[in-house]
Amino acid sequence: MLEEIKHVQATADLLHSEQEVEAAIDKMAQEINTALADRNPLLLCVINGGIVTVGKLLTRLTIPLTVDSIHASRYQNQTSGGSIKWLVKPETPLKDRTVLIVDDILDEGITLEVIYQYCREQGATAVYSAVLVDKILDHEKPVTADFIGLKVENRYLFGYGMDYKGYLRNAPGIFACKE
Repeated sequence: MLEEIKHVQATADLLHSEQEVEAAIDKMAQEINTALADRNPLLLCVINGGIVTVGKLLTRLTIPLTVDSIHASRYQNQTSGGSIKWLVKPETPLKDRTVLIVDDILDEGITLEVIYQYCREQGATAVYSAVLVDKILDHEKPVTADFIGLKVENRYLFGYGMDYKGYLRNAPGIFACKE
């Protein structure tokens, strides 16, 4: 497996450098600080992909907020999605809260749509989402993100939280696989 990972990393195309990604996160943070200033949001980190984005955003957010996590996965370290598997639900009650869901990528939108539904079912008064990357597809998605860092072409991506078979989340930039 490590040989495959090394090959993927060595042959990938750099789509956005670390500096470009950090600038996009700065912009997202400014937008969130303005839009949710008086909302006392509960920030929900979508595990595992959203960890990097949340970590980078938190120190840039100047508004009062609380943090929890949620883990609904379609990929389970694979390169294609299957059915939604719930691994972790938030400990914090969502009733009467403004929720900000933060994830690494808005791909097909299926997982994010399920998380939106869950938040509404739990009584959230408002649900927003922030994604580091919005993948450009040739069809409509069931949800759109409120705060978007970067838009990228429809390729298999890794870095800044996005993974290739569970690896390369820590790559310092946004990369696209050759194959």
